[in-house]
Amino acid sequence: MAIFHPPCTRLCNSGVRWLAERDLWADMREGAAFFLECLNANAPLVAVENPVMHKYAREIVGRGADFTVQPWQFGDPAKKRTCFWTRGLPPLTATSDMQASEARADCHLASPGPDRWKERSRTYPGLANAIATQWGPLGLKVAA
Repeated sequence: MAIFHPPCTRLCNSGVRWLAERDLWADMREGAAFFLECLNANAPLVAVENPVMHKYAREIVGRGADFTVQPWQFGDPAKKRTCFWTRGLPPLTATSDMQASEARADCHLASPGPDRWKERSRTYPGLANAIATQWGPLGLKVAA
């Protein structure tokens, strides 16, 4: 099993405006090529995590995400839509009864600064735990 969290800087919808303004098209194509290398990894079970992609990256990748989740679905009171492109893995199942109205949009409201990217790119503990507990046993079966 291979689970990837490749850089999303030039692929994500939130940064699409900079492609033309800063002429970052080559960076975007390079990021999309790396994303595809992850997605096409030589493993029977593959997951690639990224935020919502803009249309230019989607055109190169060739498809949208297989499913999306939110941290609040796994017990973390936060809003941050996270997308997964998968092969051989089922969608993650929510582990919390929390509602979107109980979550904050801290990721999107973070103040500008040198560490903003770190906050915006972090994986919340509840989601990480769901990946480990729901997909981990599947990886062990394949390895056996």
